Amino acid sequence: MLENVMSTPFSRRDALRSGALLGAGAVAGTLPLGSAAFAQSADVRARWPQVAAMVDRYVRGGQISGMVTAMGLGAAEPDVIAAGNRMFSEASAVNADTIYRIYSMTKPVTGMAAMICMDEGLLELDQPLHEVLPAFRNMQVQKQYDGAITPGNLEPAERDITMRHLLTHTAGFGYSIVQSGPIRDAYMREGINPARVSNLPLARDLLGGNIAPSLEAFADRLADLPLVSQPGRRWLYSVSLDLMGRVIEVVSGESFEQFLQSRIFDPVGMPDTGFRVPREKANRLAANYFLLGGMPVPLDLPGSSVYLERPEFAFGGAGLVSTARDYDRFLQMVGGLGEIDGRQVISEAAVRLGTSNLFPDTLVPGGGFVGNGTEHGFGAGGMVGAGAAQGLFGWFGAAGTAGLVNMDYSLRMTMMTQYMPQESLSLPTEFPRAVSRDAVAMFAN
Repeated sequence: MLENVMSTPFSRRDALRSGALLGAGAVAGTLPLGSAAFAQSADVRARWPQVAAMVDRYVRGGQISGMVTAMGLGAAEPDVIAAGNRMFSEASAVNADTIYRIYSMTKPVTGMAAMICMDEGLLELDQPLHEVLPAFRNMQVQKQYDGAITPGNLEPAERDITMRHLLTHTAGFGYSIVQSGPIRDAYMREGINPARVSNLPLARDLLGGNIAPSLEAFADRLADLPLVSQPGRRWLYSVSLDLMGRVIEVVSGESFEQFLQSRIFDPVGMPDTGFRVPREKANRLAANYFLLGGMPVPLDLPGSSVYLERPEFAFGGAGLVSTARDYDRFLQMVGGLGEIDGRQVISEAAVRLGTSNLFPDTLVPGGGFVGNGTEHGFGAGGMVGAGAAQGLFGWFGAAGTAGLVNMDYSLRMTMMTQYMPQESLSLPTEFPRAVSRDAVAMFAN
């Protein structure tokens, strides 16, 4: 089924980015293909000097309490470089099993879950959303972006929202972290707030405390609100991957959380990834800090974390916690075209499709996605690199995390740290570049 879709021509347009910060480095074309292992050395830091220097510099700078990075090639175990502690107030060293809030790094996981459903005939890439969720038929759209949500500023959608649109943020939905004005107020009022940040009252007030009571309610309330753009016209960072979680529930007949557990987390080997942190694992959870004028202020501490509680629903766009070890396993499976440890978790065709550019051919000029001044494609919940970043697939998290795999070389890179807002530091840009430079130098020797 998926092999036929792979031949569809997708346009690559100039991009106008709105929303998340992207900093993708380049893996130069000098790296060898195949499953060659990195040169063995007793000193991991000597193999990755740029990465090690970056980690040490940021931890010594005092803006982050700790950082873990994991780099690997093919089926090889990752090299892990870590420094610092889980929190500033405690000498508890971070490592590959420290648990982090990965926020939007959840999106590629949800995207791969959708690819499983497509591979099994439960969904089709260009299937209208209303065939699964009827409430999304006959959507209304704002004429003026972020303008009024009254009838005078609304018009009918010119095309149906499709699964392709959901996967690539081209459905026309908004995001409470991006929108402003009446539509943002409506999102907040109706609980279209797909992230949990803190139990602190001030944080709830600033970031929005209302959350819909279930994934079904989230979808129903979203359907009652207008789109911020016509479907298929432009890349707009949005709640579309959260909605995809509800789609997966309906077509699979099981909860989205259970689907991820049985179809991805268990077979891939990701025991510490989920939508909450069990109390017995709280001593492995890192603290999250808000950088206020460059100074870290506690935002969510391990002993009182909002992630110790069961969430209202499984947030498919930004809800997961994970570890460097677990997320490296996910990237290894994706880079292995669905295979890990000799087990085919997702079909090769499904992974190839999900990591290809799925943008619809209806994008307007300047309506695609750009990062670091380069136009990129978008696949199943993650960017598809172009230009110097050719081959990269993955995404970043709002609290300073990154998870990328170069599909051309099966080179994977994970970074875990914990601070907000993400754009306060240049880590998302520096990390993949440091990995790239070290990898190129490694193979040149």
